[in-house]
Formats: sequence, structure tokens, C-alpha cells
Amino acid sequence: MTDDIAAQPAALDAPSPAGTYAGDPALRAEWDTRYADRQQLWSGRPNGALVAEVAALTPGRVLDVGCGEGADAVWLARGGWDVTALEVSGVALERAVGHARDADVSVRWIHASLTDAALPPASFDLVSAQYPALQRTPDSAAERALLAAVAPGGVLLLVHHAGMDTHEPDDSGFDPADYVWPSMVAALLDDDWEVEVDEQRPRVAPEGGAGAHHTDDIVLRARRLR
Repeated sequence: MTDDIAAQPAALDAPSPAGTYAGDPALRAEWDTRYADRQQLWSGRPNGALVAEVAALTPGRVLDVGCGEGADAVWLARGGWDVTALEVSGVALERAVGHARDADVSVRWIHASLTDAALPPASFDLVSAQYPALQRTPDSAAERALLAAVAPGGVLLLVHHAGMDTHEPDDSGFDPADYVWPSMVAALLDDDWEVEVDEQRPRVAPEGGAGAHHTDDIVLRARRLR
């Protein structure tokens, strides 16, 4: 089965690493390696900030950006959301598809980077990006893609680890200057948006999985007014 990166993403049962991928091949290879190194990279449970922030929202169309192994996508689908989940790693997507099948829920899977996915504009009632590794570019392409996907009346929910943006570059190759942080997205919000939450708070972290050592989140929730 191949992936559909059309303007209206189709539901996919089993995205294949050999199928169509829209994005930087090096980025895909990097994340495939990370996932392949461990049988399970994340906890398998939905992110705490997502659960807290979505509780009061009426289910509609949701885009899960960087869905990983699918825990958030499955949880949202179980809650009645119409889920489209996007991921650069084919290894992660295969796991996510299996988890959705085990949970007997339907999810549209897109094998692409956010900026290459050709998503239908202004089409999602919720765009959720939980700890995304979005590449920073001079034209703010990833930030603008997040905002463009939100329908009028819809919500952008962006959550990241507090303090990551001020880390020094390290030997692993991580440099915070290479990535998009919530403050960069917030800086692009104009009068068409209402910021509902922009704060640092203790992280409600699922047990186990990579990243469990982070203790605080930055949570940005903004509603598109028009």
C-alpha cells in the first residue's frame, strides 16, 4: 500500500516504507534509524497535555503532527475525532497502523514532513503538535504550515519541552537553533487568532518511553477566529 499525499488525504491501512514519501529522505532515514533502534520508542499512552487540553473540545477533524507510534492518534480516534496523522518515519507509521488496527479505530495516515504534505488549507478543527521536531527555515515554513491547517473556529495546540530552546548545541548534533519552538509560532499570531493558553506548567508524562525525564512543558493553545 502506498501513501496518498493528495489535497484530500485518503485513509491508509498500511503505509509502506517502500511507498510514496513526501519530504527530505535524509530526515526520514534519521527518524527511521531512531525508531528501528528500539522495539518501542514512546510510552504507548497519549500525551498528558493533549488529554488535558482536548477534554473541553467538541470532537471534529484533527491533524496529529508527528504522530510517532500512534498513541495520540488512537486516543483521539477513540474519543470520536476524525483523525489524520502525519509522520516522517515509515518505521513509526507501521507501528502506528498496527496499534490503530488493534484498537479497531480508523485513522488517515500521511507519510510526509509537515511542509511537504500538501494538506488542504484551513481544514482541521484541531491541529495537535506534541513535542514536534520541526525544522526551522528562514521563511518560517513549518510555523506557517501549522497555522494554515487550522480551520476558522479551530484550535492549534503546540506543546514542547520547556527550556529546550535555550540549550547549548551538544555532541549528538542537537542545536536548538535548527528547530521550531512555541515562541516562534506565537510570534506569527495576528488578529485572526486568540491565544487561550501560553504558559509553562509541570508535565503530566506517561510512564516510560523516550523523553520521560523532561519535567515541564510549554503549552500554546490558540484559536483561529477567522
